Amino acid sequence: MTVLYDDTALTVCVKPVGVASQKSGDGRDMLSLLEAYYRDRGDSSTPYAVHRLDTAVGGVMVYAKTPKAAAALSREIAEGRFEKTYFAVVAGDVAKALGGEGRLCDLLFKDSRKNKSFVVQRKRNGVKEASLIYRVLGTREEEDGVLSLVEVRLITGRTHQIRVQFSSRGFPLVGDGKYGSRIKSALGLFSFAIGFRHPETDRHMCFELPLPDDAPFDAFQNFC
Repeated sequence: MTVLYDDTALTVCVKPVGVASQKSGDGRDMLSLLEAYYRDRGDSSTPYAVHRLDTAVGGVMVYAKTPKAAAALSREIAEGRFEKTYFAVVAGDVAKALGGEGRLCDLLFKDSRKNKSFVVQRKRNGVKEASLIYRVLGTREEEDGVLSLVEVRLITGRTHQIRVQFSSRGFPLVGDGKYGSRIKSALGLFSFAIGFRHPETDRHMCFELPLPDDAPFDAFQNFC
């Protein structure tokens, strides 16, 4: 875990791939890592999760250190003012089929028993609207076919939203067997930027990471 910023209200850090963003019971989670980080520095704060990343996804996150900060950050998320942007490596030529940039809007239903989301055609109980804005940064011809590097900004934050919205259009994320990928790889999704108002100072905070240099992002090092 890398800490990018830390003060009395919050901690901004980089979640490694394979580590849960919320309590997991086995100690291999971000809250446990942050508790140890605070302990080592004589900080008695308690970390509060206000958003999440799938265990298979790495990238930048923010954790509150007080209930008041947690409430303020959660309110930003609920009101759509919390900015979350991702790199996604997608199987197929997204620009050719969908355009170089655009907005994807769907109705999503989460099956909690299967821990999987589905695009559905009509509103019913449990169905939520989902939308994102994307921009294709580059395409590459690889052994497994054409891959696209896509920048994705979430408008809503639904379970597996990016994964299911692209997969439903025939463009599964690389390494995402749950949503139809046939390419064996680490999951091609990385949270590279977040932006929010500081819960105490109201100053706009923005944190951005470079494109990872490991697979499957390594094929696109010259594009960013």
